[in-house]
Amino acid sequence: MSEFKNFIEDIIDGDLASGKVSEVYTRFPPEPNGYLHIGHAKSLCINFGIKAKYNGKCNLRFDDTNPSKEDVEYVESIKQDIKWLGFEWDKLLFASDYFDVMFDCAVKLIKKGLAYVSDETAEEIRQRRGTLYEAGIESPFRNRSVEENLKLFYEMRDGVYEDGAKVLRAKIDMGSPNLNMRDPVIYRVLHATHHNTGDKWCIYPMYDFAHPIEDAHEGITHSICTLEFEDHRPLYDWVVQNCDFPKPQPQQIEFARLNVTNTIMSKRYLKKLVDEGKVLGWDDPRMPTLSGLRRRGYPPEALKDFCERIGVSKANSEVQESYLQSCVRDNLNRTANRVMAVFEPLKVVLTNYEGSEILSVEDNGNAEVLTYRDVPFSKELYIDRSDFALVPPPKYYRLKPDGYVRLKGAYIIHCDEAVTDENGNVTELRCSVVHNSKSGEDTSGIKVKGVIQWVDAKTSVDVTVRKLQSLLTDVVDGVTDFNERFNEQSMQIVTAKVEPSLLSAKIGDRFQFMRVGYYVLDKDSVGSKLVFNEIVGLKDSFNAVK
Repeated sequence: MSEFKNFIEDIIDGDLASGKVSEVYTRFPPEPNGYLHIGHAKSLCINFGIKAKYNGKCNLRFDDTNPSKEDVEYVESIKQDIKWLGFEWDKLLFASDYFDVMFDCAVKLIKKGLAYVSDETAEEIRQRRGTLYEAGIESPFRNRSVEENLKLFYEMRDGVYEDGAKVLRAKIDMGSPNLNMRDPVIYRVLHATHHNTGDKWCIYPMYDFAHPIEDAHEGITHSICTLEFEDHRPLYDWVVQNCDFPKPQPQQIEFARLNVTNTIMSKRYLKKLVDEGKVLGWDDPRMPTLSGLRRRGYPPEALKDFCERIGVSKANSEVQESYLQSCVRDNLNRTANRVMAVFEPLKVVLTNYEGSEILSVEDNGNAEVLTYRDVPFSKELYIDRSDFALVPPPKYYRLKPDGYVRLKGAYIIHCDEAVTDENGNVTELRCSVVHNSKSGEDTSGIKVKGVIQWVDAKTSVDVTVRKLQSLLTDVVDGVTDFNERFNEQSMQIVTAKVEPSLLSAKIGDRFQFMRVGYYVLDKDSVGSKLVFNEIVGLKDSFNAVK
């Protein structure tokens, strides 16, 4: 983490200095009802970053208190994502590990007269809850005896009642200015098979009741969560205190969640896209899930760098998508090997060149250790059509009639003739090689400003390329609804010709297609049928704006 401290670290420093805690213990508690997205990356970096900075501990705990929405698939994906980011948890736990503990805590509250069983429906509870300006109305079941509440709660556990027939509510204060303290529901009847406990339970605790118990039971010192839980903190403290957990008790600290422009941060809507088949799955390279970003080719180091740069604050804000892309680009500029690709091939015939040769071309001049690859060269090549102009504009430095250009890593060539069809479209270029102009051995004395990519016609490989954009269009005229902003053009499929060296690439290998952008080899590749996903373009629009 950064040498500069944020407000969370200031709190931790104070707790350590005062002796309130002797060791820092955090946790990352995702609900396994979907795949992690980029917003979770910030929480991961904070919790595991604190572990590293203070030589503490951090648990991975799955908040699996709602079996109707949770699945083992999500559990496994979350574990994989965390490992991909390079983090290691100290204990792997589940909220369901504590169902017996939570039940005992609920019984304790009933015996203290601090919880009661209610027959109200969810709608009736909502209507009696009150507003920010009006106190709530006490439940007609609020004053049931301890004995009756215990009997009813045990019957709830034993499956006597149907879903929604009864709930257990905390008995706090229906006149509290904090609506979360107005006798919140802490247990409900739910006949659903749980991925971890099977059919052992038919009642399940609510998150606001379960979470503080889990933290306290594990000895978590600092329970770090996003800002929307700030109003829930009094209830968190109430549960810990009234369930008689020993001190030091966990302290909840809230930070502003990560929001990125044109990026979906709702697991519910992301699941909707998957269920409706609008994307290739949770790991679609357009998805902001960590598995999607991994498939798109985003390096984990770049995501952690991004989270480090945006910092930790208490104020909600929105980060430009281009800032994330800038962090990815900075990383790939150092780590991705360069290769040549041609998207709109225009054939070039070198009229004064015979045979073929293998050129040694530098992979990445920015790498710590320079490496080279073999690139075939012969008399028939392809360049990109955009690198030739029959009628060039002023200060045009690429290839033009009677003009010179350098082929990257190869020779300077001169355009002798542009062959056109009956409609005037250029179909082929006839060029001549300047033989003593080979890269690294140039004695020609010819100075050229233009350097372009190319591929050998005989050995080049045809590949499929996915050009990617955000799943959401920009907000226009105040329209923020995801359904109306879904970008139908977010994936465009094109083809390109690339160097044969890419045939030896492995799934997940990242490359810069020179002068085009960064690309990653996708898992849909089979044998020589290669599929590449666009990672990010070469132009850094974020730093350009700055």
